[in-house]
Amino acid sequence: MSQPRAVLAFKMWTIRPDRDTGSAPVTHAMKCAACGEQSDATGEWEAPQSWALEHSGRNPSHTTYSEIITRPYVTQMSN
Repeated sequence: MSQPRAVLAFKMWTIRPDRDTGSAPVTHAMKCAACGEQSDATGEWEAPQSWALEHSGRNPSHTTYSEIITRPYVTQMSN
């Protein structure tokens, strides 16, 4: 009988938001659907919201935006 050539081990992985000390912060930005310009990404909501309102003020036909949220995640192997 021949010897096994490989051993398979099936592991379960999980994913979760990375809230550990030192992880990247959650950031928010707004992107104009009309022209593609976007605000700077920041950890607070107020600055991107203000940017969108000011952008619409300068460009009255630019009234549709997307919020861009960057949230760090981490994966780990379960035992």
